[in-house]
Order: sequence, then structure tokens, then C-alpha cells
Amino acid sequence: MQDTVVKLDGVWKIFGAQADDAMKAVLSEGLSKPQVLERFGCVVGVQDANFEVARGEIFCIMGLSGSGKSTLVRHVNRLIEPTAGKIEIMGQDVSAISANELRRIRAQQIGMVFQHMALMPHRSVRDNVAYPLEIRKISKSKRWAVSDHALGLVDLTGYEDRLPRELSGGMQQRVGIARALASDPEILLMDEPFSALDPLIRLQLQDQFKALVAQLQKTTLFITHDLDEAIRIGHRIAIMKDGVIVQIGTPEEIVMNPADDYVREFVQGISKLKLVKAHSIMEPLESFSGSVDGAPRADHGADLDQLIDLAVGTEQPVVITDGGADIGVVTKPRLLRGIQGGKDD
Repeated sequence: MQDTVVKLDGVWKIFGAQADDAMKAVLSEGLSKPQVLERFGCVVGVQDANFEVARGEIFCIMGLSGSGKSTLVRHVNRLIEPTAGKIEIMGQDVSAISANELRRIRAQQIGMVFQHMALMPHRSVRDNVAYPLEIRKISKSKRWAVSDHALGLVDLTGYEDRLPRELSGGMQQRVGIARALASDPEILLMDEPFSALDPLIRLQLQDQFKALVAQLQKTTLFITHDLDEAIRIGHRIAIMKDGVIVQIGTPEEIVMNPADDYVREFVQGISKLKLVKAHSIMEPLESFSGSVDGAPRADHGADLDQLIDLAVGTEQPVVITDGGADIGVVTKPRLLRGIQGGKDD
């Protein structure tokens, strides 16, 4: 098991003058979100959030506007204080630390990237990236060296002396990512960083960001309202509705086994051909009564697209292997169910 870098345990956020009284009533009486609003005039923003994020993992928090996803992620660096619950960063309870320690963690261990980067228009790209280091009184030569290295990571070498207005929207967003990386943080908090970009630029940045995170092993909480984006870059996804995390799982788990109708509506339009793998739809070999003599074989990690290519040329099932050993079969009915996704046999 990888090290846990971020852990939320029973986190609640209630907004309003009577938030503490509302929290007590929720815990003692089990009040619903509408009841809290009616009785106390308070809004439940996050309700009993629990999850852990491993080192190097991209953990996507996905939901529609007003679902609580941005509120939730801002608890990690205490931009928002929880009404109840506990947040740990690398085993340290951030609600119990001093203001000075919190500033140190924000400056050195957590980088945050927003949808609108608010780059300083009068400063060069290099100086924008180096600004967090300037605040920490790091020498100019060192912060410029760090800035140039960070810009190299996001393929902006040669643009160091440009002003933000001379860059495209996608390039400006990469400056923002470089600025977050400049202090070499353990954790990246990404709040819909690509949602304002054109579709093609957005896809390119998603791929570049995923590769960069894998290279640097940065633990990332990535906020998005786009399930396609979450599936494209996330190792796991948490889907939120009305402040509640309704399901956490890998992209494949969420598409194949949606927790409720709300999630099912989200995933029904998602292409499963490159997402669903053989191991999730196969029938165990010991329970298959037919013949597999001469049947085509595929690795347990093969996707639906690969399985279809094998299945169209034969009437036999596709035998699934793991390390050279036969472990299961995918029949045509199971293959069709896999393409449908989220339905029982």
C-alpha cells in the first residue's frame, strides 16, 4: 500500500451564523440538508466526506456546479475551515497546527492551480513563476534557476521573458502549473484548471499534465465538472452531489458499476472501448463449460476494443490470460454487456 498523503475523516462544512448549532442537530437528530436550511438558515456545503489519497495518485473530485467539490478541496490547505471532521497532510492534522506552520505548509508542500490563473500582467513569465519563491526571500539567482526549470517541465523554455498577454490561454495555464511546481510541493490542488480552454488545447494539456504528474510523482486532487476529463486523467474519481460523495472508484469501476441513478446518468454517454478491461467482464475459467481449443487469447488488461478485434474473427470465446496462465473467458454476450456497461447479466 502506498503512503497516504491526504486523508479526510468525517469532514463537514456548514455555512451560516448558527453552523455549530446546526452541526450538533445534524449529529444528534440526523437532520437533512433541507431541514438544516429551514431550521437554522444554514447551508450544508460538505457532508461527512471521507477519503484517502496515496502518494503520486491523481484523485479527481467530480460534480456539477454547487455539488461542493471546490468547497471540499479548499479544506485541504485550510482556505476553508471544517465545521467538523479531521484533515491530515502526511499524517499531520492541519486543523491543529499554528498559523506559522500552516503558512509553511501552504508555501512548501501544497501548490494550487485555479481556472483563472491571475498572472501578474506587468511581470515576465519567469517572474510570475518565481513569485512564490520571492515571497520566501530566496535569492534572485536561485529562484530564476528554479523558475526556468519549472518552465522547462511544462514545455515553455524560450518564453521566460515574455509577458502573460503575449501567450495563448493554454500557455498561460501552463505558466500557472509551473508556478505551482516551483516550490516542489508534495501536493497539487487543481480547481478546474482547464475548463476555460478550447477542446483541443484542453486535451493536450490533460495528457501533458498526466505525464508530468507521473514523472514527478505529485499527489494531486483535481476538481472538474467533466466526467470525460476525470476519466481521462484520474486514477480514482469521487463523484459529489449536494455536498455528498456518492461514489469513489477507478474510472472502470464507476462506469461498470454506478452506485445509483445519478452516477448512471453521468456514465451512460461514456465510451467504454478503451476504458473497460478484460478482467472486469470475464467469466472465470473454472466455471466455463465450453471448449477453448484454438480460441484466441488476450491479456487480462486488454480493453474492449482489443477484445472486439479478436472476437469478430471467431465463434469461440476469447481466453483471458495473466502471466501466461489462462484465467477466464470472454464470450460474445459478456463482451456486449461490457460495451453496454452498468447493466446486470
